[in-house]
Amino acid sequence: MKHWLKGELEEIDSRGLLRSAVTVSDIGHGRVEIGGRRVIDLASNDYLGLSNHPEIKRASIEAIERWGCSSRASRLMSGSLAIFDRLERAVANFQGTDDAICLGNGYIANSTIIPALVGKKDVIFMDRSCHASMVDGVLLSGARFYRFLHNDTSHLEQLLKKNRDRYRHALILIETVYSMDGDIAPVDEICEIKEKYRAFLLADEAHALGIFGDHGEGIISRKQKKIPEIIIGTFGKALGSYGAFAACSRETKSFLLNRCRGFIFSTAPPPSVAAANLMAIEILSATGIDRKQVLTKAEGLRGFLRKRLGKKTRGASQIVPLILEDITETVELEKYLFEHGIFVRSIRPPSVPINEPRIRFSITAKHSEKDIEKLQLLLEKYFLSS
Repeated sequence: MKHWLKGELEEIDSRGLLRSAVTVSDIGHGRVEIGGRRVIDLASNDYLGLSNHPEIKRASIEAIERWGCSSRASRLMSGSLAIFDRLERAVANFQGTDDAICLGNGYIANSTIIPALVGKKDVIFMDRSCHASMVDGVLLSGARFYRFLHNDTSHLEQLLKKNRDRYRHALILIETVYSMDGDIAPVDEICEIKEKYRAFLLADEAHALGIFGDHGEGIISRKQKKIPEIIIGTFGKALGSYGAFAACSRETKSFLLNRCRGFIFSTAPPPSVAAANLMAIEILSATGIDRKQVLTKAEGLRGFLRKRLGKKTRGASQIVPLILEDITETVELEKYLFEHGIFVRSIRPPSVPINEPRIRFSITAKHSEKDIEKLQLLLEKYFLSS
């Protein structure tokens, strides 16, 4: 076993794909401390900087004092604390749905809700850029699946027209903002298509939540006439905490409570986490957080990459990918930026296609104009200095 693992690791390393975790000793204000150095953090998903918000921290501490550190059991045993009911009502109100159900994290949500909904007699149509948690959920379901070209509604409809009637239920999977490209799904068009072909739609708002919408509710507006049957959201990104939810109808919630293994067989999240999540929603709902300035800074960086450096990038969100062609160069750029005070991670296969390794810049409310200017100067020096 040991010899086999060593050989596999050596093979991964030979292709430049060996990964390791970087230990962070302190965080805050768009910075992290690594190895005794405080550097600009452009790798986190703390888009609004709420992870250190004093009210969220206070709510979490108060919950520990009242409830303790653990929920002690699954929700279907004795772990369904009253604070989870409050949280799920708040999520439903925030997302404009009838109800919601909370789970441990986004990976658990996608990978266990999908196989709860569909099985061997059913079919799934999935965007080719969907997150690994969705892919794993599809594989666990045993359903027949087709992958449509990224954000290509014509290809989606073509696949549905050809294959839908051969199966019992049909499920469409999308993200509203894609995590590696930062681009936005044509949600309205896909909602029209799912109605036409009698399909369910599950949309993951993980990277849209907090940044888009009148109050940060995401790309999917509560004002829309047609919305997905299930909206997945996470608390561990723009909302600054941890966990996930599925916003849905009351009937869907009841179904998932009975069929979703990630809910049934998992210990409920700690009450301190639920309290933090509840406060994060209250902050988003009640205050005028300037989320537009995050998008403005990101768009400025995208323009710089294209016009000044002639580099490939994508998206229209706070996620700005610098897409390269060579894995080695991607790793070298990560090291270069860290040496000069900026922390990023090189994104390599299998997270992205083998011919599109990249540096994923994650712009947050805690990054100043000077932070972005420093990044641009370093990139300019790296790519344009001879």
